Amino acid sequence: MKKLLTVLAAVVVSATMAHAQIGIFAGYTSSATNAQGAIEDVKTASLWHAGVAYKMDFGPLTVQPAVAYNMKGTNVWDKEGINSLEYRTGYVEASVGLQLGLDLMVARPFVVAEPFIGYQVYGNETWENRQDVLNKLEYGFGVGAGVDFLQNFQVKIQWFKNMGALATADATALDGVQETIKNGNYQGIKISVGFFF
Repeated sequence: MKKLLTVLAAVVVSATMAHAQIGIFAGYTSSATNAQGAIEDVKTASLWHAGVAYKMDFGPLTVQPAVAYNMKGTNVWDKEGINSLEYRTGYVEASVGLQLGLDLMVARPFVVAEPFIGYQVYGNETWENRQDVLNKLEYGFGVGAGVDFLQNFQVKIQWFKNMGALATADATALDGVQETIKNGNYQGIKISVGFFF
């Protein structure tokens, strides 16, 4: 018990000694159910994200938890390339970005790893019985790089990957594209711009 209290006290002291800022961010999301589709669907599956973040600097390590609304989407084709499904979903996501950077005074370049979890709050109505095929809970990770300018501005680019399946095993309502959508999930590129106070 004494060790636990010592660790908790150290965490609290470290957090109070850290340079902390709250910020807002927004950006561009290009997603698909596979890497090739994320590149090819830049025009048809490009959506957006926006949210708030809390940045805590501990020397070269920065911890940046965030809450965001993230719109993801893709166009899914069947194996014959005949039937397609435009799939658009909006998630409320919570993430914790772990950044390792180098302070160059005016700028701070960094690399980032960012696990996330989210819940779907929006889904387009492009087929009947949609509620029977959706996996509303999502989880995954992102990796990328970015740079902080003048301690207030941040630009970041990440590749992200949702884990699990986009739809449930009962996705019979998707007739013609169910195998593609059952066996895949979103992945793609996120570009974010943030301002920290």
